[in-house]
Amino acid sequence: MSLIPRQPVPQLAVDTLAHETFDLAKENPAFGTLVVFYRGQHCPICATYLKELERLTPEFEARGVSTIAISSDPEDRARAMAEAVGGSNLRYGYGLALAEARAWGLYTSTGRGTTSIGIEEPDLFSEPGVFLVRADGTLYFASVQTMPFVRPHFKEMVGALDFVKAKDYPARGEYTGAV
Repeated sequence: MSLIPRQPVPQLAVDTLAHETFDLAKENPAFGTLVVFYRGQHCPICATYLKELERLTPEFEARGVSTIAISSDPEDRARAMAEAVGGSNLRYGYGLALAEARAWGLYTSTGRGTTSIGIEEPDLFSEPGVFLVRADGTLYFASVQTMPFVRPHFKEMVGALDFVKAKDYPARGEYTGAV
């Protein structure tokens, strides 16, 4: 299933390390929510990526965008990732069901043993995806990866948000008719 810009995204509710439930439908940001799905604690590239999101979360918030990082990891592995990333700006959700990941268009991979940082991959896990969901629950931006490499840059997104808001730039890619 592929999501369509300007259309509602699937429901999304996960437990967080702050012992609350993140429910996308109950988020109330001025502009939107940046949902970042990451592979899990086993992924060193994810840790580096989330460090940048942690650093830039206040800039997103200043532009009316809340942030959350979510994986299918259980709580202990999500907590270990949060500790590796450091900081206190970014929310972490955990326990994403792989069926929900698939509903968001994420790819699923099988574990291949121990990673370069010595952490065992889960038997199954979702590959990364970044989604900007407008406050009304519709998709504004999406990037889905089949690999841990070559992800959108958060700093560019911050700059793009300034342009988007100043120009009231619409979500693109919404056309689903005949071609």
